[in-house]
Amino acid sequence: MYPSKSPITPRDVSQLPAPGWNIPSSLSFTPDDHLITYLFAPESNLVNRLFAFLPENGEVHELADLGMKGASEDHISPEEKLRRERQRMMALGISQYQWANRKSFLLLPLLGSIFILDHPDQPLRQLVDGSQFPVLDPQISPDDHWVAYVQENELHVISISGGQPAQLTKGANLEGRTHGLAEYIAQEEMGRSHGFWWSPDSEWIAFEEVDDAHIPEYTIIHQAQAPVDAITRDVIRYPFAGKQNAHVRLGVVRRTGGDPLWLDLGEDPEQYIARVHWTPDGQLAVQVENREQTRLDLVIMNIHTGKKTILLTETSQTWINLHDMFIPLRGFGKSREPGFIWASEKTGYRHLYLFDGIGRLIRPLTGGEWIVDSIAAVDQDQRKIYFTGTRNSPLESHLYMVDYDGCEARQITTQPGMHSVVIDHSHKRYIDTWHSIQDPPQITLRSLEDNQELATLFAAQDPRIQEYALTPPRLVDFKNRSGVQLFGALYLPSNSRDEGPHPVVVLVYGGPHAQMVTNSWNMTSAMRAQYLRSLGFVVFIVDNRGSARRGLEFESAIRHDLGHLEVEDQEDGLLWLFNQGYGIPGHVGVCGWSYGGYMACRCLESKKGMFKAAIAGAPVTEWEGYDTHYTERYMGTPESNPSGYISSSVLNDVENITGKLLIIHGLIDENVHFRHSTRLIQAFISSGKPYQFLILPNARHSVRSQSDREYMEEKIGEFFLENL
Repeated sequence: MYPSKSPITPRDVSQLPAPGWNIPSSLSFTPDDHLITYLFAPESNLVNRLFAFLPENGEVHELADLGMKGASEDHISPEEKLRRERQRMMALGISQYQWANRKSFLLLPLLGSIFILDHPDQPLRQLVDGSQFPVLDPQISPDDHWVAYVQENELHVISISGGQPAQLTKGANLEGRTHGLAEYIAQEEMGRSHGFWWSPDSEWIAFEEVDDAHIPEYTIIHQAQAPVDAITRDVIRYPFAGKQNAHVRLGVVRRTGGDPLWLDLGEDPEQYIARVHWTPDGQLAVQVENREQTRLDLVIMNIHTGKKTILLTETSQTWINLHDMFIPLRGFGKSREPGFIWASEKTGYRHLYLFDGIGRLIRPLTGGEWIVDSIAAVDQDQRKIYFTGTRNSPLESHLYMVDYDGCEARQITTQPGMHSVVIDHSHKRYIDTWHSIQDPPQITLRSLEDNQELATLFAAQDPRIQEYALTPPRLVDFKNRSGVQLFGALYLPSNSRDEGPHPVVVLVYGGPHAQMVTNSWNMTSAMRAQYLRSLGFVVFIVDNRGSARRGLEFESAIRHDLGHLEVEDQEDGLLWLFNQGYGIPGHVGVCGWSYGGYMACRCLESKKGMFKAAIAGAPVTEWEGYDTHYTERYMGTPESNPSGYISSSVLNDVENITGKLLIIHGLIDENVHFRHSTRLIQAFISSGKPYQFLILPNARHSVRSQSDREYMEEKIGEFFLENL
């Protein structure tokens, strides 16, 4: 793309955000659609400040800045640090904000406390002090008069004008019971970070009680801390596959207080509370999933009697993928009127369906061998649904519109690539964050009617793109041994004029619910790939069967047998690469993190011997050691699928390893525990096989420290240079 001015270094790889990605985030329209607000780090670091953009003239005003207190995680409570980790949130400074629903004020959770910005020209006003006991998950009531939040594991409410807060729940304790907080697996695996929900009239709050005191404690010691008496411990009630989950129940309580009513969600003690919604007419809708994740009931709860009515049931021969595409409409509860929109994978591809108010299907709204990614907005007055999806290509995401009649969807975005959108309240304009393999992210305000550009919010060029000569990879496709089309990304060495063959490094994730190869700037800004290509390697990325956005059949091919078909597809990718003359057989390495670390180990264990060296970052080495909701979705339980757990374990195939292995793991990883790597090391010792190990003493599952990331990237480069 550009002539190179300087070589890429491990320090360059470690810096966040990556080139081109220091862009506005958390974009939002004000309630009156007059302003657009967003978070941005002007110093090109991770420290966000809050800004407002005026579309009429392009003026930008800063609304709030935390200063040096927000420049690190030092002032963040341990509880909030864990919530941030489960959301993979790396941003510092102001990391979130919430507009009132109709009024023009902002809520900002800052440093464990709650602040209100009443007007852009006024200073922040502290509403709740969380310096001693941190505040979690504050939410403004729909009528804008109240704020609910969790403090000391109990649900509280306070007037937006201030005063004495009221505690709405009681009985929580430090031994595992909380009120108003989502349990671990809801946050980590289910995509649900909230544990309470306001009713539309602001008179009721539905909340979750979590009790995990019966789950054995798993202790993570922060060994790198000093002095000895300052060493801290994370005590986690971790639900291992096949073992007990937290006990959860759902209650409703009046905003004014009183005893809660506990809702009867059914007799199954193992079921999950997947999603909770209030409908426009004040009914409480709950998505309840069985532990096997093969059935999902959408139920309506009577908040006065606690009884339920099943509105809709989804079943699957493989598993249910949770989503956020239940949209209750104004006609909810009324027969023969559009009552809600729902997404289903019953055809094998996720599509939208329109139901009447009592749960009867009116018609499908979309269809075909592609998927709907998300619902961006619903214009009930005009009977239009705006959504993003893959109709153009599984490598792209575009904005479309379909009306309630289910006619052919109209495509709105036009530039090839990835589009994420925010639509205004009047359904006239949308904010489009667009990028492609050739184009860094840019953000524009556009018309929903004709896609005309109305204003440019962000189009700055990152000088590092030119400095590092970030050339996009080549997107390729090929068929595996079963005739299934796979997509890949090919990075040829940047310091060689001939096209090969060269030593190869495969960068892999390979697991479900993720997609690596897209027509996106993520591919070009993948700094590890760019660094390794600068060292003379061909870098290859392939999305094997099991990965996301290709339909349920493609994704579920790995059901109950992980680490086999995925490796076959990676090997088929290498055979394609060799046939093209790019790679040298026998000189192939593989590198991945988390499921990718697991895949790196599985590739090295393959009896075909195509991989000479592997780097396994935070690898899951045996699936009994991972959590319930994720593992059992794909594998069942150790009791129901014992042979699958045995054959999918890295530990049972160590004897087949002949190549070199470097293991990298954070010592305080609370997701893939450090125990996984120690068990693998013991297996290597027992088998008399050599290995290398890099410990990151202060790292969790995300490597949050730049010095840790820089050191790690240096060792990754050195390992492949020495062994390939």
